[in-house]
Amino acid sequence: MTENIRLAVVVGSVREGRFGPVVAEWFADRARRRPELSVDVVDLADTGLDQAFAERIGLADALVVVTPEYNHSFPGPLKTAIDATSGQLRDKPVGFVAYGGMSGGLRAVEQLRPVLAELHAVGLRDTVSFHGAAGAFDGSGRPREESEKEAAAAVLLDALVWWTCTLRRARDERAVGSPT
Repeated sequence: MTENIRLAVVVGSVREGRFGPVVAEWFADRARRRPELSVDVVDLADTGLDQAFAERIGLADALVVVTPEYNHSFPGPLKTAIDATSGQLRDKPVGFVAYGGMSGGLRAVEQLRPVLAELHAVGLRDTVSFHGAAGAFDGSGRPREESEKEAAAAVLLDALVWWTCTLRRARDERAVGSPT
C-alpha cells in the first residue's frame, strides 16, 4: 500500500477529571511509531459530538476508540457522537483501547461492538485493556506493565493495518450492497 493509513484515535469520555487523554496519548504514541500510519487524536471534549466529529471520522481510514467503562457500558456522549455519523464508519476497521476497574473496560467494548456492526464498521477482536486504569500508569503516563501493553498495542495495530488494507481493496473491487 502506497498511501498512508489515516487513523483516528477517539477519546470517548468527556467527563471532568477523565483519564482518557492519558490512555489515548499513550496509544497514539505507539501508533505514530508506525510509518504507515498518520494519527489524528479526536477528543470528544474538544471536537463536539455531532458534525465536527462525523467529518473527522469521515477522513479516517480506521479508528481506535479509547473508552472507559461507566456502569458496565460505554459513555453516553460516545454513543451520541457515533450516532452523528451517517455512513462515515462504513467498511472501516475499529479497534478498542479500554480502561476501567476490574473489567478493564471490556464490558464497554462488548457493548460497542453491536452498535458499530450496525453501522457496517468492522470491530477488531484484539483489544488493549487497562484494569484499574489510574493505578496502571505511572506519573509520566507510562503503563506500569509496559512490555505487556506494548505487545497488546502491537497486535492491535498489526490487525488494524491488515484490515484497513483488506477493506480498501474490497471497496475498490465492489462496494457493499452494489450489484455484482
